[in-house]
Amino acid sequence: MESIRKNNTLKELHLDKEALATLSLAKEGILQPIDSLMDEEVANEVCKTKKYKKQFLPFPFILAPSGKRNKEVLKNAKKDDIIKIIVSGNFAGYIKTKSVYKINIKNRIKSIFGTYDETHPGVMDTLKRLGEYSIAGKYEIDFNDIKNIKADIKKAKNNINAKTTTAIMMAAKPLHRAHERLIRLTLESTDLLIIFLLKPYKKDTLSYEIRYKTLEYFVENFLPKNRVLIVPFENTYIFAGYNNAVLDSIAAKNFGCTDIILGQNHSGIGVFYNHDRINSILDTIENNGIKATIVSEFVYCDQCKTLVSTKTCPHGKHHHISYHSPSILEILKSGLLPPAVLVRKEISAILLSELFKNRFEDLGKLYDAIMPNSGLLEEHDEKDFYIKLLQLYQTTSLT
Repeated sequence: MESIRKNNTLKELHLDKEALATLSLAKEGILQPIDSLMDEEVANEVCKTKKYKKQFLPFPFILAPSGKRNKEVLKNAKKDDIIKIIVSGNFAGYIKTKSVYKINIKNRIKSIFGTYDETHPGVMDTLKRLGEYSIAGKYEIDFNDIKNIKADIKKAKNNINAKTTTAIMMAAKPLHRAHERLIRLTLESTDLLIIFLLKPYKKDTLSYEIRYKTLEYFVENFLPKNRVLIVPFENTYIFAGYNNAVLDSIAAKNFGCTDIILGQNHSGIGVFYNHDRINSILDTIENNGIKATIVSEFVYCDQCKTLVSTKTCPHGKHHHISYHSPSILEILKSGLLPPAVLVRKEISAILLSELFKNRFEDLGKLYDAIMPNSGLLEEHDEKDFYIKLLQLYQTTSLT
């Protein structure tokens, strides 16, 4: 690959990191049986049958990057041409051209999202990055993230001689009490839990680093940490559509998991018609060689006085506190501490201290003026302050 890197006469395709990550998933066998970029004949067959090499595949694996520069390179590419892959100005690999062909952009979008409605955020994002021409062929890339994740999972399994390994795909945006309950429930029935923490492919309010920090804190302090592994999952656009549950299960299986847990609100859950009969999404997933369990929604019931499944609680919705992640995030974005029934106080403290750094003019003075203290000089950070403040909120003698 080094000789290709140094060859300045070769044409270049300029991709973003999301496209590179998607190529890496296939290259490392996470999207098996995909092993190359599909030509027009194979792509059309996948569109028609939803199968590739006798396995379910909802849409073809293609690379059709947008941009005038990329369009010109692809239009003029010939069979066996070596084309460099450039990401953020750096060499990231190459493709040996088998063929180049025009794609139907509308059909591509509909096969991923089930709609071409331009008000759909996923549709709009994908339209911006999808070009007219697709390139087919074998490729090599310089991107070790997926390879490293595979090695970490293998090591974690070997360390405890795990017979069962269960996957949960989680955004943790933010990590709340229902997430905690789901994680604990899963650990009761598996040897090893892999939490695939979804990496955003565009800027987000809660960065991947902040979300990882909160999840790591929970695992390190409240769980048997040798039985839980957090790994990043490249949440590329191919996982954004209504086939998301099936694709997640394919990825989890190829990462080495025996089981996958899906929430009932996970996109792609439900039944569908195929060959004139009703099929469950579980049929499709388990035909891929992994056991799937769909877990019902957790709520806090003010009658049961605990977190419960909506399937087992006899009380109506008017007694339920819901764990709606976007709403909890709105509270945090406003700078407010969510009630502890929604988010563990230590997690809220980490999030607010990251979202609103140095918001207080004199934190030490404020802390000493309000909080109980020993009278000794003590150093306190913003995380300590938020934890103590929430404890004050929970004081009940005057409420």
